[in-house]
Amino acid sequence: MAIPDYQAIMLPLLRFSQDNEEHSIRQVYDHISQLFGLSEAERSELLPSGQQPIVENRVGWSRTYLMKAGLLESTRRGHFRVTDAGLELLSRSPSTIDLAVLRQYRSFVEFQKIRRDDDTARSEGEEEPSSSRTPQELLEDGYQRIRKDLTQEILTLVKQCSPRFFERLVVELLLEMGYGGSRLDAGEAIGRTGDGGIDGIIKEDKLGLDVIYIQAKRWEANVGSSEIRNFVGSLVGHNATKGVFLTTSDFSRDAREFARTIGHNVILVDGHMLASLMIDHDVGVSTVDKYEVKKIDTDYFLEE
Repeated sequence: MAIPDYQAIMLPLLRFSQDNEEHSIRQVYDHISQLFGLSEAERSELLPSGQQPIVENRVGWSRTYLMKAGLLESTRRGHFRVTDAGLELLSRSPSTIDLAVLRQYRSFVEFQKIRRDDDTARSEGEEEPSSSRTPQELLEDGYQRIRKDLTQEILTLVKQCSPRFFERLVVELLLEMGYGGSRLDAGEAIGRTGDGGIDGIIKEDKLGLDVIYIQAKRWEANVGSSEIRNFVGSLVGHNATKGVFLTTSDFSRDAREFARTIGHNVILVDGHMLASLMIDHDVGVSTVDKYEVKKIDTDYFLEE
């Protein structure tokens, strides 16, 4: 039997989760393969890149779209559960679930608006190739869409982790970005009682000629100017001039303005910037595919 497309997988996937229990994505791979009677060769068939089985890729996209519509929710890394909206849809005994059905949900419509240009949407919800755009531009657009989706998934997972894990993640990221010191040095500075609002300390260079103080807030609400003032006060108390304030949410306009006008060097990193830095420095992510875009070397073809 042919490997089903990602839309054909949506209804079986949602039905699989209707027991309202937490399930892993690995369980779904096996369930879909058995349900559609896939042979071992079909289960092992890879994408053209050779990096991932086709069925796992399609199951992954099916789950992502159901989550974007609010029919499934992430519980922890690689695990999910059906939502009330998902159960309500199943109670109507739908014969199929596809993109047209998902467009009945506002969250999915908003998701699609972000992912496509207003003038390139087809009735199926996919982008239509445009003769006014080069293949390289289309490739770049595709990369940016994948990166934007990955950013959202990273933020969802980071917000679910414990505060202590988040603080360690922040130090790990700064170390991967090239700041000095060791994980042991930084780890010992995290979570000290009476730290005056400082979550961590990391050396600015490998010799430790200066240090950077860190505060990390795993928040949903925006960080206001009062929190930044308190952080700056903590820096003064430590006789420090450099600090990084990170959050999974965002900063208010007053907070950003205050950080720009004070004499201390304080960098604000919001949730989207945090996720972007994690992607750039391979923290919590791994490379699935890699494409090289090449052009003609005109010098090579010059004949003397």
